[in-house]
Amino acid sequence: MLNYALIFLVIALIAAVFGFGGVAGTAASIAKVLFFIFLVLMVLSFFGHIMS
Repeated sequence: MLNYALIFLVIALIAAVFGFGGVAGTAASIAKVLFFIFLVLMVLSFFGHIMS
């Protein structure tokens, strides 16, 4: 999950350098959503591991 977030972040940065604002914004939004999903799953996994 984190790997995909980093891939979309790199795509967003490359698109921004070449002036594709729409693609950069969309890729950055996808990267942000994937990163927050990763954080939620990481915290749930951490607490699940502690409770068991």
